[in-house]
Amino acid sequence: MEKTIFEQMGGTYTQVGDYYLPNLQIPEQETKPIGMWGQRHKRYLKQNHKVLYINLLTSGKLNSYLTDIDKQAEEMFILLVKELAENENVTEQLKAENQMLWVHQMNNIHNRVTEIINTDLIYV
Repeated sequence: MEKTIFEQMGGTYTQVGDYYLPNLQIPEQETKPIGMWGQRHKRYLKQNHKVLYINLLTSGKLNSYLTDIDKQAEEMFILLVKELAENENVTEQLKAENQMLWVHQMNNIHNRVTEIINTDLIYV
C-alpha cells in the first residue's frame, strides 16, 4: 500500500473500528505572556483571518507571532507618544503649570497613537 503524504511527513494513524484516524498533535510552543496589543490582534485574527490563525496555531508559531506583534506595537506606542508630545509642546513644564491641560493633551495623544497602531499593525 502506498504511503499518504501525511505518512511521508511522519504522520501516523490509529484504527478506530473500521476507520483510520490521523494522530494529530499541535507542536509544543514557547509560551510567553502576550500583552494588550497581542491579545487585540489575536481576537482580530480569530474573527477575520481564521485560516492564518489556525495555521499559526497548528504550526506552534502563534505565541511567538503575537508576542512579536505586541512588542512592535508597544515600541511604536512609546515612540509616537514621545514624538507627538514634543511636537505639540506637551512638556513637564506644562504639567507643572497646568495639570488639567497636560492630562487632556496627553489623553488626546494616547488616543491618536492607539488609533494609528490599530490601523497600521493590529487590524491588518
